[in-house]
Amino acid sequence: MSERHTALRSMHDLGLAAWFGGSLMGALGVNGAAAQLDDSTQRLPVASAGWARWTPVNAAAIGAHLAGAVGELVTESPRVAAQSGVARMSAVKTALTVGALAVTGYSRMLGRKLERAGGAPVEGITEPHYHTPANVASCQRRMKLLQWAIPALTGALVVVTAYMSEQQKPGQVFRGLISRAGGLASAPRTIGKVAAVATPGPKTIGTVAAMGAAKRRLMTAGR
Repeated sequence: MSERHTALRSMHDLGLAAWFGGSLMGALGVNGAAAQLDDSTQRLPVASAGWARWTPVNAAAIGAHLAGAVGELVTESPRVAAQSGVARMSAVKTALTVGALAVTGYSRMLGRKLERAGGAPVEGITEPHYHTPANVASCQRRMKLLQWAIPALTGALVVVTAYMSEQQKPGQVFRGLISRAGGLASAPRTIGKVAAVATPGPKTIGTVAAMGAAKRRLMTAGR
């Protein structure tokens, strides 16, 4: 098994923590606080300013997380190949990461559109006002779903990471190695059994030939 890689794990965990925590705080704190402003034309600009200040930090956090994740995958590749269940969880983690990246990128694109809307009157950051322009209202409705999708996906990544950490315990590693080795060892035996069933042996061929001869004799006697 690989040695300790503290720097990679720290980048992975701290980046993911900032990604998850920032998205959750933004949805609850930034958007929630801006919605409390009395002037409906100032709600979007205030929230947009808050998100704009957080975006560079969030990008750095995501970059650190991805660098740590790729580094861990490379250093742990022998265990991924040898221990049963690790490759499957790595695939799940990769799918969640790709989904979170896609949602984060799309949310930022919508956020830029809301920034350009300026002082359009809104009920809340993700709730349009009856005076809100149609294009702004459309962005708000989509953002209302996406603002919770990011913490949901990154929170799922935290859970998967915790599960994969459990897979690194000595007992889990030993059982995973034995399970993978047992599966590989049983494959040739299974193939041999299938081949034995599919391929008739000498006794089987002899029995079939005898049955055919007996059938021919009975047909001759009937004539």
